[in-house]
Amino acid sequence: MTTSRCGFIALIGAPNAGKSTLLNRLTGAKLSIVTPKAQTTRARVLGILPRGEAQILFVDTPGIFAPKRRLDRAMVAAAWDGATEADYVLLLVDAKQGLTTAVREIVSQIAATGRKLALVLNKVDLIDRQKLLPLTQDLAALADFEQVFMISAATGDGLEVLLDFCVAKLPAGPHLYPDDELTDLPDRLLAAEIVREQIFLQTRDEVPYGTTVETESFKVQKSGVRIDAVIYVTKASHKAILIGAKGARIKEIGMRARKELTKVLETKVDLFLRVNERPGWDEEAARIRATGLNDPKV
Repeated sequence: MTTSRCGFIALIGAPNAGKSTLLNRLTGAKLSIVTPKAQTTRARVLGILPRGEAQILFVDTPGIFAPKRRLDRAMVAAAWDGATEADYVLLLVDAKQGLTTAVREIVSQIAATGRKLALVLNKVDLIDRQKLLPLTQDLAALADFEQVFMISAATGDGLEVLLDFCVAKLPAGPHLYPDDELTDLPDRLLAAEIVREQIFLQTRDEVPYGTTVETESFKVQKSGVRIDAVIYVTKASHKAILIGAKGARIKEIGMRARKELTKVLETKVDLFLRVNERPGWDEEAARIRATGLNDPKV
């Protein structure tokens, strides 16, 4: 008799290690927003993947970095909480970037907890294979990894072996979610995240990091869905950039976000955006909770 298994596998690592790309590739769905910029993910995202008699619950966490703002501290706390609460931990490392100071610090901290974990070298398609063994040896000297995987989340290379390993690490038990569900992320939060993704893709420098998006209204109608969202910015100059000349930038952000939401929600979407200047929003408990994070309070 095959044993039913279910458990949480946390994906942790430095910003831009490819955690969100991996989650989306594994689940075959757009659950986490992905951009070339670091620190795109702000809150934990759950991806539900049935595999045989098992149900793997992948937890995509924010990249771990040195926090400065209250928002940053909430993001880093979410990442460590994800690792602490999971049944098993996968440490993702960008093979192209190698053993950076940030990676070294993360490995040191997680090794100190005594948690069992595996090392996942991502983006191996972008590096000379001869460099992988020395990198693996350097990382293995810092922590006792149970297994090392070399993958490409972008191409899907190496993921089948990784998934088999994850299943073996799950505790026996019933499935916690219906197998036809992909995530526990509410549609309201998903809508805000997809708008924020477009802000990251279409603006530069500090603008996307000084911005947050909240869904004010999510109404299911006969013809589809109407979404009203507000974009909070820290500076008047950021507001001007987001709106653009004669409203061109905000229209482009709205258009591309609407197209993406139409695909994800599989229905017609009417999206309405407005931009509000709100200095210090990244220090407000309410704004932090609205992103799906727990407020660190300090």
